[in-house]
Order: sequence, then C-alpha cells, then structure tokens
Amino acid sequence: MSDAEVVFDRRMLEALVCPRTHTLLRYDAAAQELISDAAHLAYPIRNGIPVMLVDEARAID
Repeated sequence: MSDAEVVFDRRMLEALVCPRTHTLLRYDAAAQELISDAAHLAYPIRNGIPVMLVDEARAID
C-alpha cells in the first residue's frame, strides 16, 4: 500500500468524539473527513490519521 492509499480505520470511530461537543462523528470516505453534525465541523483525515483539532476543522452548513 502506497502513501496515497492510506485508509482510515473505521474502528477508530468507536473511540473518537468531537472535541467541541463530545458527540459521535460520522465518516465521509469521499472527503476523508470526520463530520460532527452537532458542531457543524469536518475534521480532516491526513495519511489515515484524524486531525482532531478544532482549529484544523472546516466549518460546514
């Protein structure tokens, strides 16, 4: 598997919550993001590793 093919391990979703709201996240495979519907934020996944920093999150509608 090359660096470009690194995949997020969905089992991590069981342990991760939104750092702002402490609610569950959903995985957007196409965008490689973890979505917090409660906070309206999308946390990026880089090289298979979720970046769970509010400052790094993208605001979503």
